[in-house]
Amino acid sequence: MTQQVGTVGALWRYPVKSMLGEELPAVDVTERGVDGDRRFALLDPETGKVASAKNPRLWRQLLTLSAVTTDDDVRITGPDGAELGPDALADLVGRPVTLTAEPPPGASLDRADPEEVLHAGPAADVAVHAIGLPAGTFFDHSPLHLLTTATLDRIGELSPRGTVEVRRYRPNLVIRTEGVNGFVENGWIGRDLTVGPQLRLRITVPTPRCAVPTLAHGTLPPDPEALRVPARHNRLEPLAGMGPHPCAGVHAVVLTAGRIARGDIVLLH
Repeated sequence: MTQQVGTVGALWRYPVKSMLGEELPAVDVTERGVDGDRRFALLDPETGKVASAKNPRLWRQLLTLSAVTTDDDVRITGPDGAELGPDALADLVGRPVTLTAEPPPGASLDRADPEEVLHAGPAADVAVHAIGLPAGTFFDHSPLHLLTTATLDRIGELSPRGTVEVRRYRPNLVIRTEGVNGFVENGWIGRDLTVGPQLRLRITVPTPRCAVPTLAHGTLPPDPEALRVPARHNRLEPLAGMGPHPCAGVHAVVLTAGRIARGDIVLLH
């Protein structure tokens, strides 16, 4: 049965992995996701790994930087709004780094155990494990990440702060839902969404949350409850054998490409 589950509330693109992104009024989406999303990343020449704030001890400073797409490149600015070149980037993160649009063969990143980060703090030297990235991309798992306002509202209701910011979860597509409560997208796994007149998606797995939502994002201060709430109230097993993880949102793959815009109708099939 096909039903309308909401409308497009916001669209986000993150030109450089683990940096702050840009909100868009409309965008083309292909099998590689939102046009220009995760087009670039920083590489650590010492380890050969992709820099990711999933390892907060080394890379949490990336979330203080903003990346905006230009005609054929990207513009990176620091917390003060000044444009940053390679040397300034290295100084800010405290390590030599290389900005690249070419994922190396066998690209991987380090992911810290998020609940260890909650216990010990983002600067602590906690256990990490390597995650391989899909070939030829800087995505962690899938080309699209979706989140509903119902989930955001529920996390906010359960948080001592009474709110949570969407930017902490870094979705590409925020679906504005009405008349529903809780983590509604959990029930969409394995089903299809049509967004706007053309785009068709397959919802694949719930999104396991790392330590990133707890970290400072630009001017937003750290918020451990952004992870603690899903850990207490929405623990799911994204893939068989993974065990339960705190989850919020879902991953999706693109079945039919299309252009989407804020306000487009979202249908669940």
